[in-house]
Amino acid sequence: MTHRIVFLDRDSVIANVRKPSFEHEWTEYPLTRAGDAVQRLRDARATICITNKVPLSADDLAQLPDLKLIAVAATGTNIIDLAAAKERGIVVTNIRNYAVHTLPEHTFALILALRRQLVAYRADIEAGLWQKSERFCLFGHPISDLAGSRLGLFGYGALGKATAQIARAFGMEVIVHNRSPLPDAAADGVREASFDEVLETSDVVSLHLPLTDKTRNMISAKELIRMKRSALLINTARGGLVDEVALADALRTGVIAGAGFDVLITEPPPADNVLLNLRLPNFILTPHSAWASTQAMQTLVDQLIDNIEAWAAGTPRNVVTP
Repeated sequence: MTHRIVFLDRDSVIANVRKPSFEHEWTEYPLTRAGDAVQRLRDARATICITNKVPLSADDLAQLPDLKLIAVAATGTNIIDLAAAKERGIVVTNIRNYAVHTLPEHTFALILALRRQLVAYRADIEAGLWQKSERFCLFGHPISDLAGSRLGLFGYGALGKATAQIARAFGMEVIVHNRSPLPDAAADGVREASFDEVLETSDVVSLHLPLTDKTRNMISAKELIRMKRSALLINTARGGLVDEVALADALRTGVIAGAGFDVLITEPPPADNVLLNLRLPNFILTPHSAWASTQAMQTLVDQLIDNIEAWAAGTPRNVVTP
């Protein structure tokens, strides 16, 4: 059988994508609008769909009788109606553990920039304040070491664990609140803690959780007010874990010391997004780029093709269909 493969959003990854080893026809598009996905898949009579962020609803899947595999070129699969896929016998696979270096490194880039006041001091230099200083250095924004401080992690999968390893190298104490017990916590040099303890005692709180009904807005105004006034909040996981309006208010009023975010609820964000328009030296926003190192993207696409080849060989892997 010759499989017909359609990659709906090829430009979402910058890497060399090898073609599968089995007989196939390959069609790719740089970008596909959600409303065009069905037509493109149907015209090609696709048996395999590759998508990073192009959604496929139950109604979409009902119009694609030839489709057998949806290979998601990302970890999150909320863009696919998994129940409808299962009902129609469509296998859905995802990518796992490809960002174990790039995302934790980005997390610490945000932490270091905020704790060392890099944004604030750069602004001072651009304003000419150092040039006018009466001494060799410029003070004005308190700098804090990471050594001896406490990192609190919500979530301890591969990314949370890698983040903890970096934290310990900096001499930080690490406490973790996870949905399931951590039998290797002591061996990893971390300590399990309650939600309240992580929230209320950490100098830096970092989120490493999926977005679900249970985790949506897990950090809102009532949680922010319980954090230390000197604390940082870091989110490189998913937009929606934090109430964006509440965070903006907390940063403006000094409820917490700062925040570093790589994700927003709506991406790309609308022009009126409250965090997009927040111009404060204690807030850093990056454009969902924590995952996107050159090395990570190559690992992602290599695993993507591995998933497709495994499915074609009758031994599917990384299956998320319930």
